[in-house]
Amino acid sequence: MSKPIIDKAEVSIDFPDKFYHGSFGQASSYDVSVDADGLHVLLDRPGPERRHVGFHVHHILLAGILDSAADAIRKMKDLPDFQRKALRDSAANLVDALEPIR
Repeated sequence: MSKPIIDKAEVSIDFPDKFYHGSFGQASSYDVSVDADGLHVLLDRPGPERRHVGFHVHHILLAGILDSAADAIRKMKDLPDFQRKALRDSAANLVDALEPIR
């Protein structure tokens, strides 16, 4: 089930002979699913400038990305409190989801 994007996402892909860049704002939506190998993320922008982007990140790579994000955020001194709170709440939700099933 797709959810509305309440902020913004930007995607760029640079191939040797082509460059693609697209943004996904509040009129766009996203969907996340998971399988045994990793996480699937889909971004969808409807309308005349329709865009659809999907990517799959394996769990261990995602763990590395999250670690790198934590290191980068730790160094950032001017991240607004409301953004820190949103990230902290989502991280706590992820930790809870990763608890063993009882």
